[in-house]
Amino acid sequence: MLNTYYAKLAELAVNYSLKVKKGDRIVILGPALAKDLFLAVHNEVLKAGGHPLLIPQLEGEEELFFKYASDEQLGYFDDIYLFMAKEFDGLIQIFGDYNTKKLTLVDPKKMGKLQGAVKRFEMAKILYEREAKGEADFVVIPFPCQSYAQEANMDLYSYISFVEKALFFEKENPIQEWEKLQKKQEKIVDYLNKVKYIHVLGEETDLTLSVEGRIWDNCSGQKNLPDGEVYTGPIENSVNGSIRFTYPGIYKGQEIENIYLEFKDGKVIKGTADKGQGLLQEILKIRNANKLGEFAIGTNYGIQQFTKNMLFDEKMGGTMHCALGTGLPNTGSKNISAIHWDILKDMKLPGSKIIADEIVIYEEGNWKI
Repeated sequence: MLNTYYAKLAELAVNYSLKVKKGDRIVILGPALAKDLFLAVHNEVLKAGGHPLLIPQLEGEEELFFKYASDEQLGYFDDIYLFMAKEFDGLIQIFGDYNTKKLTLVDPKKMGKLQGAVKRFEMAKILYEREAKGEADFVVIPFPCQSYAQEANMDLYSYISFVEKALFFEKENPIQEWEKLQKKQEKIVDYLNKVKYIHVLGEETDLTLSVEGRIWDNCSGQKNLPDGEVYTGPIENSVNGSIRFTYPGIYKGQEIENIYLEFKDGKVIKGTADKGQGLLQEILKIRNANKLGEFAIGTNYGIQQFTKNMLFDEKMGGTMHCALGTGLPNTGSKNISAIHWDILKDMKLPGSKIIADEIVIYEEGNWKI
């Protein structure tokens, strides 16, 4: 018998997020420890008439790769992944880990070579272009596990309750709850779609960017579960000024703390961190990772605790985040990179504001529109 949590999550992902139809080919990938969730999603795809392909990642696989791979192997990316990006109708990525610190000792230059592979860049481009055309879709779903509970300073049972609340599973009909959120956020998106300029003020932050002609997306469970944000892709050469990110950036399990970025005409001209400075510099060397692909505001006020898991943290009410690297084509963003790395800022602090066309629309964690 399938665990109730896994069954509910599988139903939400397959029938609400992806809306799998008969004949759809769906890739399901994630850590092998999420076996029961794999099976639940596999079962739900079959019930919808689709064709599931499971790709579980084995414990120790990444560590051994970085330990023994040559430079040639680090830069190799098999064409089979390009084929899947071109041919499959949907992707369900299970987000979980047995050890969030497993790559802590990996040389940042090795990570840069892996992410900088040309074909990895091509795959990202194919996926986002097909998603923008409505030819394919994807969703990320959470697997509550001991490592994530530990990162969040919780026991596993409390963490599962936290995850269930974030997914609206305490409600009688979670799908209806996500539909309600979608309607509520539509009003905000309608307003923002008429905006030309954004100005962010806050702790060591004075950042301006243009969003004229760009589309704001209403995130309410279609791409991520849980969800709750509105975002767009800023005009690539319009970002100027500085921003201090309150929370550590988490990159492949490594923490980069107290990140400060300065932009000029869309590009990072200075990047510092109190911890992980070397890794930050290697990330910024990745093609187009020195540009903002996303500007977003978290709207899920049911998530109030930073857990070092951006699937949850970027949705936190009272925060905003920016992503270095790839922007989503549905917003009009033209920035394509091998990475999309979200970094989070607390906007509840005194003096924190988001100004749109000289009107304060968000102040100290609360919407003004």
